[in-house]
Amino acid sequence: MPKLSPRPAPAPASWADWLLGPKGQGRGAVKLTLLALTVYGLFALNVAVQVNLGLMEARPGAWISGVGLAGIAGFYVLVRTGLSRHLARDRSLTLPQSVFGALITAWGYAIDPPLRGAIIAIMLLNLVWGMFVLSQRQAFGLYLFGLASLAVAMGYGATTDPANFPAAVESLHFSFAAILMTAVSVLSVNMARLRAKLSARTAELRAALGRIQYLAHHDELTQISNRRHLSERLAAEQLNQRQHGHVMSLVLIDIDHFKAVNDRHGHGVGDAVLRHFAATLHATLRTSDFAGRWGGEEFLVVTPQASADTAAALVERLRDALEAASFDSIVPGLHVTFSAGVAECAPGEDLHLAIDRADRALYQAKQTGRARTVSEFAQL
Repeated sequence: MPKLSPRPAPAPASWADWLLGPKGQGRGAVKLTLLALTVYGLFALNVAVQVNLGLMEARPGAWISGVGLAGIAGFYVLVRTGLSRHLARDRSLTLPQSVFGALITAWGYAIDPPLRGAIIAIMLLNLVWGMFVLSQRQAFGLYLFGLASLAVAMGYGATTDPANFPAAVESLHFSFAAILMTAVSVLSVNMARLRAKLSARTAELRAALGRIQYLAHHDELTQISNRRHLSERLAAEQLNQRQHGHVMSLVLIDIDHFKAVNDRHGHGVGDAVLRHFAATLHATLRTSDFAGRWGGEEFLVVTPQASADTAAALVERLRDALEAASFDSIVPGLHVTFSAGVAECAPGEDLHLAIDRADRALYQAKQTGRARTVSEFAQL
């Protein structure tokens, strides 16, 4: 028995894997949340400095720092573990994080009279944070919520502590905040509108690309494989055939007197006949078989791991199915038959030679009366 080499041990997880999660699995959302956590950490440091300088009481400062850090840490856990995917379509939870930030900012305004003007800038950061993610409706809603939160904080301060929050000054602060936040909100809403247009255009381009890729492999009229796709699949099947050493068979099918159908009934009827025939052919195939339009009224069927006799039996099933599938819906009384040439292809045989043999067998079937099948076995 061959000696099995031991499976290499998995590489140890790096600090980035622990912090951000596996590569390619939403690291961007985790990085944004970590950035927010950093911002809250710096905010807590700033609060500590203010407490040390006597600009803020220790207890309120500890509360706002603790709640802010605990809240954003909770968001980080949700995003890092992937639980956020079950809570919202936006894995980074941008809107909940922004709402949480607006509440913390309004709270900070109410307990930090000396620097409350600077805190308005933090409220602007909450609006900018979601500029590239939120929808127009969400961005506008966040603007209203943030402005209302500041209004409540200002009103609370002016009512309970008028010495530190003079009503006239708070009115000016609110006007200043409203002007800046409205401007940022307009930018956010416009950005959301542009993203929506870009998303729609991207969807259109993807649909167009998908259609192009489909047409590159399918015949537009019959919706089955075209000649190019058949050639690609044939090459892949021949490689598989060489590896396993089994035969396969090719069937060339030609609809009898198709030109007469076009001449007598018009090309629209001819197209309908081709579509009906292709659908019947596709329904007759085994799961391992594949077929396509080879050209004009000719179709090629590939039957992997099948002898010429097996392929010929498939052709007879197609004849029975075609007989049962009436063409009366296209033209009353229309009867369609076909001729078929089967070539058994040995492992390693040139595909072009095998197709030529199937073509010769088809020609013989047409020359000997049509509506019949002629088989050629593998050239060993």
